[in-house]
Amino acid sequence: PGENETKVDLEELKTSVLYSGPVDPAEWVGLRKSNPLLVYLRNNLLMLAILAFEVTIYRHQEYYRCRNNLTAPVTKTIFHDITRAHLDDGLVNCVKYFINYFFYKFGLETCFLLSVNVIGQRMDFYAMIHAFWLIAVLYRRRRKAIAEIWPKYCCFLACIITFQYFLCIGIPPAPYYPWRSGNANFNSNIIKWLYFPDFIVRPNPVFLVYDFMLLLCASLQRQTFEDENKAAVRIMAGDNVEICMNLDAASFSQHNPVPDFIHCR
Repeated sequence: PGENETKVDLEELKTSVLYSGPVDPAEWVGLRKSNPLLVYLRNNLLMLAILAFEVTIYRHQEYYRCRNNLTAPVTKTIFHDITRAHLDDGLVNCVKYFINYFFYKFGLETCFLLSVNVIGQRMDFYAMIHAFWLIAVLYRRRRKAIAEIWPKYCCFLACIITFQYFLCIGIPPAPYYPWRSGNANFNSNIIKWLYFPDFIVRPNPVFLVYDFMLLLCASLQRQTFEDENKAAVRIMAGDNVEICMNLDAASFSQHNPVPDFIHCR
């Protein structure tokens, strides 16, 4: 570009994707020459192998239950004979219970921690949006109120990660983006903070990994909110009903069915 077409420094221009070396437009649509071809396709083949292995296991389990007239377990857990009643029977049963139902009990807190992790790792415009959503969810306070807004939160996470994916792809190789023109008052730091597509300071795709982990746990938590309303799941895993916070600690045991090891004296 000419001197009046962009405000990019020459040092930054040398690191640009467009001017640091030859550009093959075919790579934008995912076509790249590779030799040997197996190295190029190994990740896709590995994904197909994992999916085939998963389908084989589920089909084998379904066939085994049909042949032996067995019913599928209510909850998809590892230790089917461990319930909420076995939690206080010993350390081994306690570990088994939390292997089965850790996310059922602490999934919401895990999602909050992952949301804070996304904000801390990104520190950009989208981190600010995540912070606003976290404040909005925490403002609801009660679990039932959070469960009502949680599907909207999952929809937001799915939409924003899709939008950011297209931002990372960007447009095919072209001279510059509008925010790199001579009339635009944008520098590299602002473009990086706004997570705009750019040929000089490209968006960091690692941020999408943090967003994906948050979306994954939020989707699992949405399923947990649905399972909490099923009587069979509550019998196996226990309920997540909140106990009033105004109760006196000394008289807490009469409202809590779990043995009191603190005020038992």
